[in-house]
Amino acid sequence: MKYSNIVKAKFISRPNRFIAYVEVEDKKEVVHVKNTGRCKELLVPNAVVYLSVANNPDRKTKYDLIGVEKGSILVNMDSQAPNAAVEEWLRKGKLFSKKALIKREYTYGKSRFDFYVEDGKKKTFIEVKGVTLEKDGVAYFPDAPTERGIKHIQELETSLKEGYEAIILFVIQMKKITEFRPNDETHKAFGDALRKAKKSGVNVLAVDCLVTPDSMLIDESVKVKF
Repeated sequence: MKYSNIVKAKFISRPNRFIAYVEVEDKKEVVHVKNTGRCKELLVPNAVVYLSVANNPDRKTKYDLIGVEKGSILVNMDSQAPNAAVEEWLRKGKLFSKKALIKREYTYGKSRFDFYVEDGKKKTFIEVKGVTLEKDGVAYFPDAPTERGIKHIQELETSLKEGYEAIILFVIQMKKITEFRPNDETHKAFGDALRKAKKSGVNVLAVDCLVTPDSMLIDESVKVKF
């Protein structure tokens, strides 16, 4: 996936989940943060950040904050980017054939999964989780407790009982990652739910991404360690 019209800036502060103050060309600007997670290890004072210029001139904020430099790693922190990148990846014939039917935001019972894929007789639900938390080359999810994330895992397990296949795909929004782990320190219940789902037959996958200031593409498989 690719952005247009990217601007480099310096992070100042984040008063709430939705906005941040940055310095653009020596001017202080209020920008929309496209990730409501904590991201405390990413958004630190004076960090180099990347902004996408909004297309709507009537918006209150001119920019969206979509990326940040963490040492030598460029991290995409746009929470909408993983699903867009996964759709591109799937349509290239990754995981399934190029002839597969791919639908986004698919409703199943009372659930809504990120993707539904039909490939021959195989019918699969996919739930995508974007990952921005990294420590010493290991990626972790979640960065904050997520009851919603547990619900998604349980819904995938339920779909197995009706003959569907199920995948939870962790999209690590950076490179230089050696493995992925559930973040038991932050939310052990999520890790426990993920381990249970794995035993039940849910396929747990992780991939890293090639990230530039104006693009993010899924690259390689990353080992999942429970």
